[in-house]
Amino acid sequence: MAYYQPSTDTVHLPPFERFKDAVSHASVSVHEHAHASGARHRLDRDLTGRFGSFAYAMDEAIAELTASFVLADLGLAHEPRADHAAYLASWMEVLKSDPRAIFTAASKAQQAADWMHSMQPSRSQEAA
Repeated sequence: MAYYQPSTDTVHLPPFERFKDAVSHASVSVHEHAHASGARHRLDRDLTGRFGSFAYAMDEAIAELTASFVLADLGLAHEPRADHAAYLASWMEVLKSDPRAIFTAASKAQQAADWMHSMQPSRSQEAA
């Protein structure tokens, strides 16, 4: 099971061999690390929501959009997973209550993607 544990600020992933391929592993890893980017000492998003809540659905949308943005930046195409349908159902509830929520989620996802990119060593650091 893949998840981000806020209380310990850790991302947990199944062993690599449990994934269909490297892109699937990268997709899930980036998704979970996108959740981690919301920690108070990083981008400070509301990570208190339980499954089914508005906050939970928003952070799932942010994490999935972040994964899409980062994988696109890397030139990697990922395939939809079975759990995407459940995510979409929760997002639909959010959009019914706040039609502008997708813009908020996309903005926060871009912030998370930018933060992830900023954590990578620069070319000058790699050469040193």
